[in-house]
Amino acid sequence: MRERSRPRGRREAGDGRSAGGAASPRRERRGAPAAGDGRRPAMEEGAADLRQRKKQNCTESDKMAPEERNKENSKLGRSPKYMLIQRFAKLFFGCLAAVTSGMMYAVYLSTYHERKFWFSSRQELEREITFQGDSAIYYSFYKELLKAPSFERGVYELTHNNKTVSLKTINAVQQMTLYPELIASVLYQASGSEEVIEPVYFYIGIVFGLQGIYVTALFVTSWVMSGTWLAGMLTVAWFIINRTDTTRIDYSIPSRENWALPYFACQVAALTGYLKKNLNCSAEFCYLLVSASTYTFMMMWEYSHYLLFVQAVSLFLLDSFSLAQTEKVHEVYKIYLFSLFLGYLLQFENSALLVSPLLSLVAALMFSKCLQMNMKKGTFLSRLLKVMYIYLVLTITVTVNFLLKMFVPHKENEHLLKFIEVKLGLNTTKNFTMNWLLCQESLQAPSQDFFLRLTQSSLLPFYILVLIICLFSVTQVIFRRICGEPLKETVKLEDGRIGERPEIVYHVIHTILLGCLAMCLEGTKYLWTPYVCMLAAFGVCSPELWMTLFKWLRLKAVHPILLALILSMAVPTIIGFSLWKEFLPRIMTELSELQEFYDPDTVELMTWIKRQAPVAAVFAGSPQLMGVIKLCTGWMVSSLPLYNDDDLLKRNENIYQIYSKRSAEDIYKILTSYKANFLIIEDSICNEVGPVRGCRVKDLLDIANGHVVCEEGDSYAYSKYGRFCHEIKMNYSPYVNYFTRVYWNRSYFVYKINTVISFQS
Repeated sequence: MRERSRPRGRREAGDGRSAGGAASPRRERRGAPAAGDGRRPAMEEGAADLRQRKKQNCTESDKMAPEERNKENSKLGRSPKYMLIQRFAKLFFGCLAAVTSGMMYAVYLSTYHERKFWFSSRQELEREITFQGDSAIYYSFYKELLKAPSFERGVYELTHNNKTVSLKTINAVQQMTLYPELIASVLYQASGSEEVIEPVYFYIGIVFGLQGIYVTALFVTSWVMSGTWLAGMLTVAWFIINRTDTTRIDYSIPSRENWALPYFACQVAALTGYLKKNLNCSAEFCYLLVSASTYTFMMMWEYSHYLLFVQAVSLFLLDSFSLAQTEKVHEVYKIYLFSLFLGYLLQFENSALLVSPLLSLVAALMFSKCLQMNMKKGTFLSRLLKVMYIYLVLTITVTVNFLLKMFVPHKENEHLLKFIEVKLGLNTTKNFTMNWLLCQESLQAPSQDFFLRLTQSSLLPFYILVLIICLFSVTQVIFRRICGEPLKETVKLEDGRIGERPEIVYHVIHTILLGCLAMCLEGTKYLWTPYVCMLAAFGVCSPELWMTLFKWLRLKAVHPILLALILSMAVPTIIGFSLWKEFLPRIMTELSELQEFYDPDTVELMTWIKRQAPVAAVFAGSPQLMGVIKLCTGWMVSSLPLYNDDDLLKRNENIYQIYSKRSAEDIYKILTSYKANFLIIEDSICNEVGPVRGCRVKDLLDIANGHVVCEEGDSYAYSKYGRFCHEIKMNYSPYVNYFTRVYWNRSYFVYKINTVISFQS
């Protein structure tokens, strides 16, 4: 018994030496009860020792990490210097490929534009006619800025503009989001380009350059996600091949989305890097890039906050399932708030930003986060809040948005809500503007040709394959999180868990939400298709995606890691060769073929206006034609092709009455109420033969005016007056009493509105 007790005594003595700081207070407490004050210092010393040991262990492990890596590299026959050179070479050639892709795409757009419009061999008037509709208005203000005696004077004239629309003073910078034109004019004058390049070439050159940045950003995003710049090359190839569905640059160069979406692509690329787990050294740079690009994107496009709302919903779902670092996601929310605040101030207190769903959602998320932080963990209320988190956020979002719309005066974008109600079948209307918008091709559901084009380029099949694999993997990860299993800090290739990478989950959710929009409105396909190209290219080039698939299939005959690496190189190579063989000849033919865009009737009309019409004259006609007249002649017009202002929408509807079955007196009263001096009738609208009968302008006007009679399922237009645009050409009373024809050609008939009415028969 004594021999057994001696080792114990030695162990106790040894334990006392290792934890002497904890044993001495006990002896003091037993022997001297009055010395209780010495307990805290002793415990603090023990805690300090413990912290110091932890720090030493952390520093030792940090120091050992490079040594262990060096040992592993030496075992593989690779020195640290070799690895550094390899990484630098990969980064250098990847960046070179990304920049080259963007530059080549910009040159391609410039060459195609020259072949299509023959810009270099045309006069200034013929060049300007190529800008149609709202594009003409944007470019006309760019011209006015360059003609102003100073930049400050030009900005003042735009913010107090009374020379564009009759009887109306508008803040064109705010109403039409003219910040791109302001930047372009400053760059043109500050760079001294007046003697080097013409203004129109400088303007479209900036837009084409931004499209190159757009492609480069998509390249980088796919590269960051997959780890290989081969994915970036495939992204660019699919983007160019499906150009008719990825961009509107062919139809409307100065449109706001062509200026804004490149910045959004840069923001998405930076956000992808910011969400990654193993990019700690670049996190600050990505954060700054996200901040700058988000704010710039918001300033360039009036509808940008709606797209950012979709992105915020994606991040909200990502955070709700605990698939990303909450701190990073909430930092992005702060960027949204900061951008909205700055945008509100610099956009002349734009109330549309205050009532935007983005602000309501971010406010709800911040409030819910505060509730979670101030509530004790483990309590019944905290668990209930975690379960009801999504419902709570949605409820607060709707409530905040409703309250903001009650107290903040706003008129902007109200027609969008009415349009959505009619589009979803929640309401019916005979309103001309609403029905005209519903008839626009961009606001219809996508046609079968759209899906056929994506399938022929092999984009859609691979996107669906990648999306299904990622969705199943994300579902597995969510199920593991519900069961209490934590996420891995670093996901290795052999794990086959691509759904644990937060940047991948974000892009999956984001493309699904944008895809839902594209399935409802064809015009939003330009927001969705570029990211379809990026996600599909990432998937086929990512060994992790193939490894995830092989984990499910449980391959045993072939080593799954080796097969995943082979397929991640072989599949994109095969796709690239097939695309090169099939589509490269088409692209080269497109660039070599000389197309002809010539509109002699419009050129003659503009020439007549500049020579014969008084300088103070006001023209009335279709909004699309009025935009061209404003650009080419500078004369004042009665309406504009803009759809974000209720007053302009009402003007457009009233002036479109020249194609309805109304009396000459009614049309005369409408035109004189806007101080119009000349009326232009377009034969293409008056004699329109559209594919859909109910979507012609004259049909929509008959419905709005109640001139349609329905009998036995058929509809007939009926009115005691003939169609005005037809009757006025007959030159008989009472039309000749109110209007005098002063010019005509094959497409246009110009009438002077008489100030003194003659009632001679």
